[in-house]
Amino acid sequence: MSTVASRTFKSTPERDASKTWTAIVDLLTQGKAGDSRTELLAVTGVAASVIADQAPKDAAITVTCDGPRTRIYCLYDDDAIEGSDANEDALGFDPLKGDWRVSLPCLADDLAWVQGALKKHSTRITARDLDAAVSSADEATTTKSQTLVFDPKGFLGS
Repeated sequence: MSTVASRTFKSTPERDASKTWTAIVDLLTQGKAGDSRTELLAVTGVAASVIADQAPKDAAITVTCDGPRTRIYCLYDDDAIEGSDANEDALGFDPLKGDWRVSLPCLADDLAWVQGALKKHSTRITARDLDAAVSSADEATTTKSQTLVFDPKGFLGS
């Protein structure tokens, strides 16, 4: 099982969907400029649309990398204004280390156009149905290096 970090961002009406995505990008890039930040900001309009639809309210924006997995949720309406459940603190690791991927939850009606729009800008940033888990390909990327293979001959022969 891989380590998972979770963050919850205040969204509308506390901040608009585009500013919410920018805050998420700031967290993921640790405020540093570079190719990862450019790639994440290139999909601002599409990501803001997903956030405005309140898709990440109960289904996480999931970030996988060579390190721990990061799940990002958003608060809306009165919860966003009050903000007591928000946690926008910096992460203690680089969430975009190595071969990173971002999976955005999306309403089923919008999934086709969101996937098409994301594909124009990035192969690392994808969308999935709101009710679907992160794809097994993403899971395999994250956990492949953490798999333990038991060799009984080697163990018993020592």
